[in-house]
Amino acid sequence: MSCMGLVQGSHPVSYLRFKTLPLILHIATYPDSFGKLLTTYAPKFLGLKRHSGIWPAASYGEDVIVGILDSGVWPESESFHDEGMSPVPQRWKGKCEKGTAFSPSNCNRKLIGARSFSKGVKHIGISKEFDYDSARDFDGHGTHTASTAVGNHVLGVSHFGYARGTARGVAPGARLAVYKALNGTSYFTDPVAKGALSAVEKGVFVVCAAGNDQSLKTVHNGAPWITTVGAATLDRSFVATMTLENGFTIEGTSYFPESVFLTNLTLYYGKGNMSKAICNDTSLDRNEVAGKVVLCDSYGLDVSKQIIEAERVGAYAAIFLTNMSLAVLPESCSIPSLILTDAPVTLVKEYVTRDRNPKVKSMNFVFTRFGKERAPQVAVFSSKGPNSITPGILKPDIIAPGVDILGAYIPNKPFIRVGNHDLTTDYALVSGTSMSTPIVAGGGALLKAIHPKWSPAAIRSALMTTAYAKDNTGRTLKSQFAHSGTPIHFGAGHIDPNKAMDPGLIYDMGFQDYVDFLCGLEYTDEQMRIILKRKKWHCNKKLSHELNYPSFIVVLSNETTYPTAMNLSRVVTNVGNDTSVYEAHLEKIPTGMKIRVEPSTLTFTEKYQNQSFVVSVEIDRDFPMIIYGFLKWIDQYGHIVSSPIVATNF
Repeated sequence: MSCMGLVQGSHPVSYLRFKTLPLILHIATYPDSFGKLLTTYAPKFLGLKRHSGIWPAASYGEDVIVGILDSGVWPESESFHDEGMSPVPQRWKGKCEKGTAFSPSNCNRKLIGARSFSKGVKHIGISKEFDYDSARDFDGHGTHTASTAVGNHVLGVSHFGYARGTARGVAPGARLAVYKALNGTSYFTDPVAKGALSAVEKGVFVVCAAGNDQSLKTVHNGAPWITTVGAATLDRSFVATMTLENGFTIEGTSYFPESVFLTNLTLYYGKGNMSKAICNDTSLDRNEVAGKVVLCDSYGLDVSKQIIEAERVGAYAAIFLTNMSLAVLPESCSIPSLILTDAPVTLVKEYVTRDRNPKVKSMNFVFTRFGKERAPQVAVFSSKGPNSITPGILKPDIIAPGVDILGAYIPNKPFIRVGNHDLTTDYALVSGTSMSTPIVAGGGALLKAIHPKWSPAAIRSALMTTAYAKDNTGRTLKSQFAHSGTPIHFGAGHIDPNKAMDPGLIYDMGFQDYVDFLCGLEYTDEQMRIILKRKKWHCNKKLSHELNYPSFIVVLSNETTYPTAMNLSRVVTNVGNDTSVYEAHLEKIPTGMKIRVEPSTLTFTEKYQNQSFVVSVEIDRDFPMIIYGFLKWIDQYGHIVSSPIVATNF
């Protein structure tokens, strides 16, 4: 597979393309496999502003070319209009392929390239009923991610009335090249890792989704030359209100796609019958439930299946009592539905069990709320570390908004069915780490526009070391529905593009550093030829903890004898003020972990000067899986260069 055909084992990839890549000679062939698709308020949440910060400094990413590998694109979407854009840069050598329902005329000054890599799909006989034999998007995923990264400004969009406003990508001035590829794991057998390494060698900043597998040790795309992105929440919620007959008014999560106002409905709850109370499949009786509001216990259950059951028996609306506000997807809300958590659950339970004739006085839908949520939080579905292939590289690298992101969608495919009506939409709310990935890709595009000579490692370093690890309450970022979080969940923290514009110091790396890293994994010569795509290379063996990475992790085993210590060497490059003095500050160092930084002061006398230092980490006792702190280099000009230091005994 060529470096143009970057695919990943589980989720789509977003990457930035800054110059035309050469053809790569065929080295090895692997059978096709299928990958799972990962997954407008986000720019505002990121602090992006029209007249200050990284947007105007980067001219909104003007003329940077962003490549998206995903399910294709719907070129007619307003997000890809080219009004006001200059001619396509002469350096662009890509093409816009003709195919089923797709013509080169579908490309423009915004969407400058589109190709489909689908020979494997056609070979096994997938018919046109399930996809287009072209770059045209069949399921909406690729259109959504592309618009999230670089979508142009579109006024007055919404998801059936939710999240109404102006849609725009993180780098709305950038160009778009789309590569439709859903083929799909050591690094030398992973087509994404191999393709990404070739791209990085050519100066391409490669961004991949961490995955949506939720648990610890499930992070995907953990190669150190890939920037691996987890998903986070926004402080925005979509709600409906309900007033009970006793006067209580309650607000809960809802995505029901119609602005309806329901009044004077009987409230049904199968108390005394567990199967009816949890709305099990075929458990409800139409004679008891039809035309009423059904109340369902939903703790740990699939709410979408409960909605199907409530709809089957003719319920007019449904209320779901759960401990997870993300218990249902927008496309599942086929009847008026309300998700209740925490205190409202108790209020409703008490009312429905005590009142002989419980009623819902009113229900009202389609409200968007801001600022009421603790945010950001690591999305419950976002895959967590450690990296199972090379645990000595902390993954994910960073998190970005990935929950309920509004983006362009395909208008010819029903998004949801309500009653007898199929509803379509040009813009839809979607969640997943592939929603957060294009946000980081867009951030990288803005940085590349400002710092065109920066390497992919420099861009990643700037994003990581300026990330923040505290939420809007001033507490450490936590994982959704959990009490706490660690860098295993959020990496270096949440992206802050404005600060990344001027990081002060960067942890830089080049292609040879990754070659040395691979040599340290002791791959065979054949395996090295496959991943490097060349016959000859030079090796300076380097272990994962010796890589010049912007984060630090010490991996221990059950056989570790305490106390134990490890030295981690790094080199930083001054990209801030010519003469700067940085002091090392250690924060949140837990009991049982001792950290020493030598030297503790770094003095720079000119820009682009390098300085080295060593972080010595000593663990003097056994500990419960993960402990961590932060190293922050702070200079006299206010630069704060932050890195997590983690110890894990997974």
